[in-house]
Amino acid sequence: RLHAVDITSNSFRLMWPKLLSQETGYYTLEYAPRDDLARKRTKQVSGAHTSFVLSNLAPETTYEVALIPESNVHYFPPQSTRVTTLPEEISPAQVLISDSGPRSFHVSWAPMLDSVMGYQVLYGPLPGNSVKVLEVDGRHNSTVVENLAPNTTYLVTVTAIYRSGKEKSLSAKACTQEGE
Repeated sequence: RLHAVDITSNSFRLMWPKLLSQETGYYTLEYAPRDDLARKRTKQVSGAHTSFVLSNLAPETTYEVALIPESNVHYFPPQSTRVTTLPEEISPAQVLISDSGPRSFHVSWAPMLDSVMGYQVLYGPLPGNSVKVLEVDGRHNSTVVENLAPNTTYLVTVTAIYRSGKEKSLSAKACTQEGE
């Protein structure tokens, strides 16, 4: 009856029925990656609780979890469950170019993630090595690139800067329309 909800790539919430109270004991939570049970970690949780969030977990990992009621009144058997965290979401997973004109085009990307602090949009004509950078706030997932040359192919690279400091990039090609 121990089960997990709100599963993400690095956390989940464990829920269980009320077995103890503040006065009658506490719970010991033990959890470890299934393929590395030696890395077992233990948490003590007050008897008043019926849920607990485990965080700082590895993405795409199956955890063995045991809930051990430590009662000074009754014996309760340990409950166990197995929970697999989600794959780490990566942004940008897709980059879309639209509304292309002679001197501008629209760039958008997905998915939107809370773990991304901001984006850098790099663009430059192909072939060539003159690159310009636009900084975009992490709350936005699109921007307009302007002041371009008509009838030109551009390489556009969107880089997500994560709060953790990690970066992920994805590129797309864009062509401006012929000018008048």
